[in-house]
Amino acid sequence: MGDPEPQFIPVGKNGKILQIAILEDPGRQPTLLWLSGFKSDMAGSKAEALSNFGRTSGQHVVRFDYSGHGRSGGAFEEGCVSDWLEDAEAVFDRFCTEDTILVGSSMGGWISLLLALARKETGKIKGLVLIAPAVDFTEELMWKQRFTDEIRETIMTHGRWSQPSDYDDEPYVITRELIEDGRNHLLFGDPLHVGAPVAILQGVEDPDVPASHAQRLVEALPQDDVTYSLVPDGDHRLSRPQDIDLLLRTVANMSGR
Repeated sequence: MGDPEPQFIPVGKNGKILQIAILEDPGRQPTLLWLSGFKSDMAGSKAEALSNFGRTSGQHVVRFDYSGHGRSGGAFEEGCVSDWLEDAEAVFDRFCTEDTILVGSSMGGWISLLLALARKETGKIKGLVLIAPAVDFTEELMWKQRFTDEIRETIMTHGRWSQPSDYDDEPYVITRELIEDGRNHLLFGDPLHVGAPVAILQGVEDPDVPASHAQRLVEALPQDDVTYSLVPDGDHRLSRPQDIDLLLRTVANMSGR
């Protein structure tokens, strides 16, 4: 059997309409909506495991590729947080018609929180499972911590900088637009209230999103029911069999199964 064929929906405005790829496994509620990380896609091991979980248990699973990612249209370096949040909102509005649990990895954790806040009044979001959530990563983890003065100068002067990646043969292009747009979506600074249980899975050995960053998110959610699980030898991906087992047990628990 080959890979399943996605369905596509148009997303965008002001003449910038792109086709967003979605894979859907039908089943009962609550829906599990997968949100991938930065330059990741819905064919990754955790997304596939969630899809298999849904098919085995008969639970509705929806996953998609942001614009410029995977099988969706657009160029990666032309995208920013506003675009990827818009993609997530469109998929949620179209495919998540009833109770939904958001499952977000890395940048997908940030997008999940932004989506939960944007759609809070629908009452449909019943929980969030966040894996190494990279909240505000463009500002807090890139601009302030990882980038040197020289890199910041390159981005501001030339509009882009190519960052070598441990997860891809090709470098990631970080644009000035990505950094500046990210500042419109920063969550740290004021208390957050998503109005649903939040489970955070974090590797202690994560070199990209430190455990202290996840702890900061825990402290930013004083009114919500937050569970924080540290994996002592876990890395950023948390894709080993035991990590995926933890993810699926967390999802099953939040689903009431």
